[in-house]
Amino acid sequence: MTEMVKLTPKDFATDQEVRWCPGCGDYAVLKAVQRTMPELGVDPANTVFVSGIGCSSRFPYYMETYGFHTIHGRAPAIATGVKLANPELDVWIITGDGDALSIGGNHTMHLLRRNLNCQILLFNNEIYGLTKGQYSPTSRIGTRSPSTPFGSVDGPVQPCAFALGSGARFVARGIDVHKNLPEVLKAAHAHQGAAFVEVFQNCIVYNDDVFASFTAKDNAGKQLWLKAGEPMLFDRGAKGLALDREALNLKVVDVEGGDWQSAGVIVHDPRNRVVAHMLVEMPFGTFPMALGVLYDDPRPTFESVLLRQNEEAAAGKRPDLQALVSRGQTWQVAKEPREI
Repeated sequence: MTEMVKLTPKDFATDQEVRWCPGCGDYAVLKAVQRTMPELGVDPANTVFVSGIGCSSRFPYYMETYGFHTIHGRAPAIATGVKLANPELDVWIITGDGDALSIGGNHTMHLLRRNLNCQILLFNNEIYGLTKGQYSPTSRIGTRSPSTPFGSVDGPVQPCAFALGSGARFVARGIDVHKNLPEVLKAAHAHQGAAFVEVFQNCIVYNDDVFASFTAKDNAGKQLWLKAGEPMLFDRGAKGLALDREALNLKVVDVEGGDWQSAGVIVHDPRNRVVAHMLVEMPFGTFPMALGVLYDDPRPTFESVLLRQNEEAAAGKRPDLQALVSRGQTWQVAKEPREI
């Protein structure tokens, strides 16, 4: 019996020079993934990272696994082919807010509704970094960029709202430099189906500190880290979220002396899709930023259903290519000499 070798983060790091701008949040996400992989007990030879186009899409070069650096917005399509060809592979999709939600919005939507068993890490920096700072689908109204010098007038996409609306069964959020990111990654990996994780990632060159209002150390009280079965508390337990039954929405309540029950603070149930929508739609400022696993309610995966259907369709049948091509109407074309 061969004893399993315990892997370390170094076993998942390649010898390639990591080429991102100094201070880019992508470095932190890469390190978090490399630290998490040994804890998951995965085999590098059974793991595939698929990316599209963008700064984040360099990721496969730096993971000592199999990988595909594909084309803009089409990583979900490539990943679907990989998973259907070999369902035993552990597939990760690395994408950005522009790659996944602009040219790739259609592909992302269909992967989520089909529920392919994979992990999707969407790096959201609210800007196109690779192509020098154009506004992206997630850029806020008023964002000044080379493509919107007077300020963007587009209403931004909320990635997690998009995922829920597309039928995703697992939706989570994390922060590039936060210590809790590995736990979010573990939860995504444990989920059977398409696990969608939005990672707030700082672009130090073109959109620096765009998330500082809740990621900066002094603003940590604006973070609501959700845990299944635990009350929705934030600001060191001084505040919480309760249901406003008249408005049929959430509201912020004060918690005195740790008595969250009397304040009406609700307990997080990741299977509650209605509350998940409320958490995603909360206006930041009045409300905290909801982080961690927002929704987790698995159902049968796309590849398991499809492969079972194929097996049932083929049961008791012998493959006969000639019978297949001769099926239905056929014609025989007589070749006649051509007149000159």
